[in-house]
Amino acid sequence: MNKAEFITAAGFAISLLFHVIQTEVCPPSCNCKPLEETKGLQIDCSSRKLKEVPALPINTKRLYLQNNSLTTVSPGAFDSLLSLEEIKIFDNPWNCDCHILYLKLWMEDISESSLANIRCATPASVRMKPLNQLTGNELGICKRLLPIKSLEFFWRDLILIAAAIFTLILLGWALRSSKKLVCRIELSQYASRRSPLRRHLSKSYKLQ
Repeated sequence: MNKAEFITAAGFAISLLFHVIQTEVCPPSCNCKPLEETKGLQIDCSSRKLKEVPALPINTKRLYLQNNSLTTVSPGAFDSLLSLEEIKIFDNPWNCDCHILYLKLWMEDISESSLANIRCATPASVRMKPLNQLTGNELGICKRLLPIKSLEFFWRDLILIAAAIFTLILLGWALRSSKKLVCRIELSQYASRRSPLRRHLSKSYKLQ
């Protein structure tokens, strides 16, 4: 192994070690407790006035985030918690717009019972409504964006259909014109062949 390869390997090993250490560190302002029976951690971040989900150890088994100031969860924030068994995330002022979809879909896969305890705080139209009962039409930003997107697709499809119809009309006109042209050419050729014969017959008739 040359010097460059050694430096690369060492850098990778240090980065991996740093990542492992980081993922095992208890988040600031949270209380972490090892669980001997499951060889994981209980992370208690409840009632900390948190406005965002902190970086969490990958061996988190129980996660308590209730009674904070969380309004949304960044996409991917919980993806590394593959061994999670319990989560409490209720009593937060959730803003139920399109950005809440990650949390909703993730909770549906992990814990539907916990999802039933999550209620929207804003917007006013869905205040106190359980997140698991939220429909796509009730998501504020989505409701404004979807018609615009649908309208864009409508006009795009309409233009494509109109272009296809126009192309078919042109092809039909070109085909019809070509047939007429072929007929005219054939008639012209037939007439040109008939002319000498007519002249010959006319001469023969006069001689008689």
